[in-house]
Amino acid sequence: MVREILIWPDPILKQKAKPVTKVDDAVRTLVKDMFETMYAADGVGLAAPQIGILQRIIVLDTTPRQPESKPIAMINPELIAMEGETTYTEGCLSIPGEAEDVDRAAVVTVKFLDPEGQEQTLKCDGLLAIAVQHETDHLNGTVFVDHVSTLKRELIRKRMKRLKSEREERPSA
Repeated sequence: MVREILIWPDPILKQKAKPVTKVDDAVRTLVKDMFETMYAADGVGLAAPQIGILQRIIVLDTTPRQPESKPIAMINPELIAMEGETTYTEGCLSIPGEAEDVDRAAVVTVKFLDPEGQEQTLKCDGLLAIAVQHETDHLNGTVFVDHVSTLKRELIRKRMKRLKSEREERPSA
């Protein structure tokens, strides 16, 4: 089921997500919905808080730009190592139409549970490393515009508020 993606500066996006205590069918259904929502919005990553659920779950699929990768769901992801530096022009499904350069680690190692509840460790580089950091930020109440200048952030905030009010005025289909 495709869910509605919250638009920043929605207050839920500033909250810290809670760890998942049990990987069960409800979590697996949420993961499935998150993938469907991400694909419907043409994204490469989505965090549960972006659909209003404060749980530490992210889904990622960078295969369009990294054919060797595969779609992956991470429950309770934890960055355990970061190496190097890179700058990447990031966008966000919660901040549609905006993109800014963000400094990130070039390579990250992440520990997480898969949808079967098994612990996994994955070393990521390229777009996948960027996406893991971006989505993990969401779990901690941070959005990519928190990494840019105050002026840019305020300009983007004004555009998002305008977009939200336009969407609220539009009659539902």
